[in-house]
Amino acid sequence: MSLHLQRDLDHLKKEILTIGGLVEEAINNSIRALRNRDTSLAQAVIDKEYIIDEKEVDIEEECLKILALHQPVATDLRFIVVILKVNNDLERMGDFATNIAQRALTLSEQDPLPELLEFIESLPGMVQKMVRDTLDALVKMDVTLARKVMRSDDAVDDINRRMYIKVNEAILKDSSVAERAISLLSVSRYLERVADLSTNIAEDVVFMAEGNVIRHEFD
Repeated sequence: MSLHLQRDLDHLKKEILTIGGLVEEAINNSIRALRNRDTSLAQAVIDKEYIIDEKEVDIEEECLKILALHQPVATDLRFIVVILKVNNDLERMGDFATNIAQRALTLSEQDPLPELLEFIESLPGMVQKMVRDTLDALVKMDVTLARKVMRSDDAVDDINRRMYIKVNEAILKDSSVAERAISLLSVSRYLERVADLSTNIAEDVVFMAEGNVIRHEFD
Protein backbone atom coordinates (compact mmCIF):
# COMPACT_ATOMS: atom_id res chain seq x y z
CA MET A 1 0.00 0.00 0.00
CA SER A 2 1.29 3.46 -0.89
CA LEU A 3 1.78 6.09 1.77
CA HIS A 4 -0.75 8.32 0.02
CA LEU A 5 -3.41 5.60 0.12
CA GLN A 6 -2.68 4.87 3.78
CA ARG A 7 -3.00 8.57 4.60
CA ASP A 8 -6.34 8.82 2.79
CA LEU A 9 -7.69 5.68 4.48
CA ASP A 10 -6.65 6.96 7.91
CA HIS A 11 -8.44 10.23 7.21
CA LEU A 12 -11.53 8.30 6.12
CA LYS A 13 -11.54 6.36 9.39
CA LYS A 14 -11.50 9.64 11.33
CA GLU A 15 -14.36 11.01 9.24
CA ILE A 16 -16.58 7.96 9.76
CA LEU A 17 -15.97 8.21 13.50
CA THR A 18 -16.92 11.88 13.36
CA ILE A 19 -20.27 11.20 11.71
CA GLY A 20 -20.80 8.30 14.11
CA GLY A 21 -20.31 10.63 17.05
CA LEU A 22 -22.73 13.18 15.57
CA VAL A 23 -25.37 10.51 15.05
CA GLU A 24 -24.97 9.07 18.54
CA GLU A 25 -25.34 12.56 20.01
CA ALA A 26 -28.48 13.22 17.93
CA ILE A 27 -30.08 9.95 19.06
CA ASN A 28 -29.24 10.57 22.71
CA ASN A 29 -30.57 14.13 22.59
CA SER A 30 -33.78 13.19 20.79
CA ILE A 31 -34.50 10.54 23.43
CA ARG A 32 -33.70 12.98 26.24
CA ALA A 33 -35.99 15.57 24.65
CA LEU A 34 -38.82 13.03 24.50
CA ARG A 35 -38.39 11.92 28.11
CA ASN A 36 -38.05 15.43 29.54
CA ARG A 37 -40.53 17.13 27.18
CA ASP A 38 -37.65 19.46 26.28
CA THR A 39 -38.74 21.38 23.19
CA SER A 40 -35.50 23.37 22.94
CA LEU A 41 -33.40 20.21 22.81
CA ALA A 42 -35.76 18.59 20.31
CA GLN A 43 -35.55 21.63 18.04
CA ALA A 44 -31.75 21.64 18.34
CA VAL A 45 -31.64 18.04 17.04
CA ILE A 46 -33.82 19.02 14.09
CA ASP A 47 -31.79 22.15 13.34
CA LYS A 48 -28.50 20.23 13.32
CA GLU A 49 -29.62 17.46 10.97
CA TYR A 50 -27.97 19.22 8.04
CA ILE A 51 -24.54 18.75 9.65
CA ILE A 52 -24.92 14.96 9.49
CA ASP A 53 -26.26 15.17 5.94
CA GLU A 54 -23.31 17.27 4.79
CA LYS A 55 -20.81 14.97 6.48
CA GLU A 56 -22.38 11.95 4.78
CA VAL A 57 -21.94 13.60 1.37
CA ASP A 58 -18.33 14.54 2.17
CA ILE A 59 -17.47 10.97 3.17
CA GLU A 60 -19.08 9.50 0.06
CA GLU A 61 -17.13 11.90 -2.14
CA GLU A 62 -13.92 10.99 -0.30
CA CYS A 63 -14.55 7.28 -0.90
CA LEU A 64 -15.15 7.83 -4.60
CA LYS A 65 -12.00 9.93 -4.85
CA ILE A 66 -9.92 7.18 -3.23
CA LEU A 67 -11.38 4.58 -5.59
CA ALA A 68 -10.57 6.74 -8.62
CA LEU A 69 -7.06 7.81 -7.56
CA HIS A 70 -5.71 4.66 -5.92
CA GLN A 71 -7.80 1.82 -7.37
CA PRO A 72 -7.48 -0.18 -4.12
CA VAL A 73 -7.78 -3.98 -4.12
CA ALA A 74 -8.40 -6.80 -1.63
CA THR A 75 -8.66 -5.62 1.99
CA ASP A 76 -8.45 -1.92 1.13
CA LEU A 77 -11.24 -2.23 -1.42
CA ARG A 78 -13.38 -4.11 1.09
CA PHE A 79 -12.79 -1.33 3.60
CA ILE A 80 -13.98 1.34 1.15
CA VAL A 81 -17.10 -0.65 0.25
CA VAL A 82 -17.97 -1.10 3.92
CA ILE A 83 -17.39 2.57 4.73
CA LEU A 84 -19.78 3.58 1.93
CA LYS A 85 -22.48 1.33 3.41
CA VAL A 86 -21.83 2.35 7.02
CA ASN A 87 -21.85 6.01 6.04
CA ASN A 88 -25.30 5.64 4.48
CA ASP A 89 -26.65 3.71 7.46
CA LEU A 90 -25.38 6.35 9.89
CA GLU A 91 -27.04 9.12 7.89
CA ARG A 92 -30.34 7.22 8.01
CA MET A 93 -29.95 6.81 11.76
CA GLY A 94 -29.58 10.58 11.95
CA ASP A 95 -32.85 10.92 10.03
CA PHE A 96 -34.62 8.73 12.59
CA ALA A 97 -33.17 10.81 15.43
CA THR A 98 -34.74 13.86 13.78
CA ASN A 99 -38.05 12.00 13.44
CA ILE A 100 -38.00 11.19 17.16
CA ALA A 101 -37.26 14.85 17.95
CA GLN A 102 -40.22 15.91 15.81
CA ARG A 103 -42.49 13.52 17.71
CA ALA A 104 -41.07 14.88 20.97
CA LEU A 105 -42.18 18.38 19.92
CA THR A 106 -45.68 17.16 19.10
CA LEU A 107 -46.07 15.13 22.29
CA SER A 108 -44.78 17.97 24.48
CA GLU A 109 -47.95 19.92 23.65
CA GLN A 110 -50.25 17.11 24.79
CA ASP A 111 -50.98 15.27 28.02
CA PRO A 112 -48.65 12.28 28.47
CA LEU A 113 -49.76 8.65 28.28
CA PRO A 114 -47.94 7.13 31.27
CA GLU A 115 -48.87 3.50 30.56
CA LEU A 116 -47.45 3.53 27.04
CA LEU A 117 -44.42 5.59 28.05
CA GLU A 118 -43.64 3.11 30.82
CA PHE A 119 -44.01 0.18 28.43
CA ILE A 120 -41.33 1.46 26.04
CA GLU A 121 -39.15 2.90 28.81
CA SER A 122 -36.52 0.18 28.36
CA LEU A 123 -36.38 0.53 24.57
CA PRO A 124 -34.35 3.76 24.24
CA GLY A 125 -31.63 2.47 26.55
CA MET A 126 -31.39 -0.80 24.63
CA VAL A 127 -31.08 1.03 21.32
CA GLN A 128 -28.57 3.55 22.67
CA LYS A 129 -26.38 0.67 23.88
CA MET A 130 -26.60 -1.00 20.46
CA VAL A 131 -25.50 2.22 18.75
CA ARG A 132 -22.64 2.73 21.22
CA ASP A 133 -21.48 -0.89 20.94
CA THR A 134 -21.71 -0.78 17.15
CA LEU A 135 -19.46 2.27 16.96
CA ASP A 136 -17.03 0.69 19.44
CA ALA A 137 -16.97 -2.49 17.35
CA LEU A 138 -16.27 -0.42 14.25
CA VAL A 139 -13.42 1.49 15.90
CA LYS A 140 -11.78 -1.62 17.35
CA MET A 141 -12.76 -4.08 14.60
CA ASP A 142 -14.24 -6.13 17.46
CA VAL A 143 -16.11 -9.05 15.87
CA THR A 144 -17.25 -10.42 19.24
CA LEU A 145 -18.90 -7.11 20.14
CA ALA A 146 -20.41 -6.82 16.66
CA ARG A 147 -22.05 -10.24 17.02
CA LYS A 148 -23.37 -9.21 20.45
CA VAL A 149 -25.08 -6.23 18.80
CA MET A 150 -26.72 -8.54 16.26
CA ARG A 151 -28.11 -10.77 19.00
CA SER A 152 -29.59 -7.73 20.79
CA ASP A 153 -31.84 -6.88 17.85
CA ASP A 154 -34.43 -9.56 18.64
CA ALA A 155 -35.29 -8.02 22.02
CA VAL A 156 -35.89 -4.62 20.39
CA ASP A 157 -38.09 -6.21 17.73
CA ASP A 158 -40.13 -7.96 20.43
CA ILE A 159 -40.85 -4.75 22.34
CA ASN A 160 -41.82 -2.97 19.14
CA ARG A 161 -44.24 -5.77 18.20
CA ARG A 162 -45.87 -5.68 21.63
CA MET A 163 -46.10 -1.90 21.42
CA TYR A 164 -48.43 -2.29 18.43
CA ILE A 165 -50.75 -4.39 20.59
CA LYS A 166 -50.60 -1.94 23.51
CA VAL A 167 -51.41 1.03 21.27
CA ASN A 168 -54.34 -0.79 19.69
CA GLU A 169 -55.72 -1.66 23.12
CA ALA A 170 -55.33 1.94 24.33
CA ILE A 171 -57.18 3.35 21.32
CA LEU A 172 -60.01 0.81 21.62
CA LYS A 173 -60.36 1.76 25.28
CA ASP A 174 -60.34 5.53 24.63
CA SER A 175 -60.32 6.87 21.07
CA SER A 176 -59.29 10.34 22.28
CA VAL A 177 -55.74 9.08 22.87
CA ALA A 178 -55.30 7.91 19.27
CA GLU A 179 -53.05 10.73 18.05
CA ARG A 180 -50.73 10.56 21.07
CA ALA A 181 -50.64 6.77 21.06
CA ILE A 182 -49.77 6.64 17.37
CA SER A 183 -47.01 9.21 17.91
CA LEU A 184 -45.51 6.98 20.60
CA LEU A 185 -45.86 3.98 18.31
CA SER A 186 -43.92 5.94 15.69
CA VAL A 187 -41.16 6.58 18.22
CA SER A 188 -41.01 2.86 18.97
CA ARG A 189 -40.79 2.11 15.26
CA TYR A 190 -38.04 4.70 14.72
CA LEU A 191 -36.01 3.19 17.55
CA GLU A 192 -36.51 -0.26 16.06
CA ARG A 193 -35.19 0.99 12.73
CA VAL A 194 -32.13 2.50 14.43
CA ALA A 195 -31.51 -0.92 15.99
CA ASP A 196 -31.82 -2.55 12.56
CA LEU A 197 -29.29 -0.13 11.09
CA SER A 198 -26.93 -0.76 14.02
CA THR A 199 -27.20 -4.46 13.22
CA ASN A 200 -26.39 -3.76 9.57
CA ILE A 201 -23.23 -1.92 10.60
CA ALA A 202 -22.28 -4.72 12.99
CA GLU A 203 -22.62 -7.19 10.11
CA ASP A 204 -20.38 -4.96 8.00
CA VAL A 205 -17.77 -4.95 10.78
CA VAL A 206 -17.67 -8.76 10.61
CA PHE A 207 -17.38 -8.58 6.82
CA MET A 208 -14.56 -6.06 7.04
CA ALA A 209 -12.68 -8.11 9.62
CA GLU A 210 -13.25 -11.61 8.24
CA GLY A 211 -14.42 -11.20 4.66
CA ASN A 212 -17.58 -13.18 5.46
CA VAL A 213 -20.99 -11.90 4.35
CA ILE A 214 -23.36 -12.69 7.23
CA ARG A 215 -26.36 -10.56 6.29
CA HIS A 216 -29.58 -12.15 7.68
CA GLU A 217 -27.60 -14.67 9.74
CA PHE A 218 -29.43 -13.55 12.88
CA ASP A 219 -32.90 -13.11 11.28
